[in-house]
Parts: sequence; structure tokens; C-alpha cells
Amino acid sequence: MSEIEAKGTAFTSIPVIDIAPLFGKDEEAKMRVAAEMADAASNVGFLYVKGHNIPREMIEKLEARAAEFFARPLEEKMDLYIGKSRAHRGYVPTGEEGFYDGTDPAKTDKKEAFDLSIELPEDDPDHVKGYRMLGPNQWPADMPEMQRDVYAYYEAAMSLGHTIFGGFARALGLPEDHFEQWLKKPPSQLRLVHYPSDPARAVAEWGISAHTDYECFTILHVTAPGLQVMNANGDWIDAPPVEGAFVINIGDMLEALTNGRFIATPHRVRNVPDERFSFPLFCALDYDTMIEPLPQFVDGEKRYPAYSAGGHLVTQTMRTFNYLKKLVAAGELELPESEDHATAFGRREKEVA
Repeated sequence: MSEIEAKGTAFTSIPVIDIAPLFGKDEEAKMRVAAEMADAASNVGFLYVKGHNIPREMIEKLEARAAEFFARPLEEKMDLYIGKSRAHRGYVPTGEEGFYDGTDPAKTDKKEAFDLSIELPEDDPDHVKGYRMLGPNQWPADMPEMQRDVYAYYEAAMSLGHTIFGGFARALGLPEDHFEQWLKKPPSQLRLVHYPSDPARAVAEWGISAHTDYECFTILHVTAPGLQVMNANGDWIDAPPVEGAFVINIGDMLEALTNGRFIATPHRVRNVPDERFSFPLFCALDYDTMIEPLPQFVDGEKRYPAYSAGGHLVTQTMRTFNYLKKLVAAGELELPESEDHATAFGRREKEVA
């Protein structure tokens, strides 16, 4: 077992933490919550959070707009195909992505999705500069309520993300606003993911195969079971929805920044016969932020190479999406050599092999 792997535990469930005190002024209560978050991030890599201040009505509107959009004919959804966007925004059809699953890197995921992020104009300087993860969203022109309700949720979830960043900063012994210096215009992505009903699908197939997330952490709302998390023994633990709670999981960037103190735990989505929706917000840092172990977490060895946040996201996305793979093969896009490093899951697979 590798050193990174040994940092986790043989957990059999995921902790539930009430983060309501993070919105208040009681310093003792904030530190108590931060300590719980630190324990979960170090030993499990996953936690549920309650007391998050996002109204149920807003989540219900998000679910409704997603259901309406994915019910549209494929040709209408393909009008917003992600390959038409220079900012990696829009509709992702079934078969567009392939995640590394430990056996077959090209394995197809059984889902469709709609991707969006911070709304920026065409003349945004970073978009003009060619930063692929920054720019305008694509929206269906005849569904104004989708843009209204989905983007309202995105902004509320981003606000929650700032609060969680503050909680993790406290958990690491840093000032509460430590991460704010890198949160001016982050390419944090919200995905609307649809797993269609398919009772005949083989149980051995996966909606999304095993992986870690690229960013700092993910804020996830799901409508049905299916998510599984790997513990330190290599066992897969179910992470079913908890009423009134979001799932939070640590990603590659936060694992690297903490030099492995917080762990990006592999997870997957098992096949379920019933229709399922998932809404992850991948919370990243600003595009040009250098991701490397912070000095206070280095005790003689930096266990992670330095890389730029935006370059990491672009590189991993280029490895995953077919439309980007085609551009690379055609010589129209180049995989940045400086960002060509494994995700936390890729490293872990090599270490335990």
C-alpha cells in the first residue's frame, strides 16, 4: 500500500457535518466544524454537509429545468453541443467522455450532461487570450427559465463554495480568507448530468467509472443512489443521498496543496435501472493559480509537482472529451507538456499495482 493510500481509513460510512456555524460569528463553533471537516477530509475524502443555506425550492427548480432540457430531442440538444464552444460549455451527449477505470481508459460513460460555468462575455480578456475554460455559456434560446433557474443555483452554490473554502482554511490552520486570493474568476464548472432509465443495462456497467475530481472539491446534489466511494482497503462504500445535505469530496488540487494531508478519494457511479440526475459543482481556483504544496505542509518532501490550475483542468479535459481528442489528433490543439501529470487516482493506481 502506498503512503498516499495509507492516509485514508477503512471507513464504512461518510460523516454528516452541520456547517451552519460557518455562516455565523461564533468562533468556537466555527472551529468545532472546521475540526470535523479536517477529520473527514484527511481520513475519508468525502463528507455530507447540512445547514448549507440553499433553499429546497431552488434545488427543485434546478431539477425541473434539467429534466425538461434532457427530455428534448437529441438534435435540439446537439444545437448546443459542447464542441461548438471555445469555452467548453454546453451539451455533452452519451459517449462523448471516457474516464480511466483501471482497466480500459476508453470506457464509455452511460450518461449525458450539460456543462456551464461563470458567465463571461465574448470580449472577456481571458477568453480572448484563449483560456479554454473561461468564456460565455451556451443556453437554449427558447428556454429562458433554464438560464434563469440554473444560473441562480450556480451562483448560490458558488457562494456556498466560498464558505466551504473558509471552513477548509480553518481546518488547515490558515486564515479563513486564505483561498479568496485565488477565487476572483475561477473556472468552477456546474454539470447537469442525466443517467437515463435502462432496466436492461448490465449491473457490471458503470454510469461513470472510477476517478478523482480535478479541482479543489466538489459540491454534489443527486436525486438517487448510485455513488460509491473507495476506502483504504479498496472496498467500495455506498454514498446514498442524505435528505437536506450535499456531498462534498476532496479533489486533486486540494490534495496537492496540502501535500497529501487531505485526500482525493476515488469514486464511481454504479449502474442503476431507474432514471437519475446528478448536479456536481467542481470548485476550482483561478486559472493562473500555481498548485503546489503549501510551505506549511512540506516536511522535507514535496510529494506533488507544481502545475497551473487552468492548465491542469485543460489537460485532464483534453484526455477525456472526444471532441478535444480529435482536435489534438488533427494538430489543432497541443497537450501542454508541463501539465502532463497523473491525477490523484492515476498516481494511486500506479502505487498499489
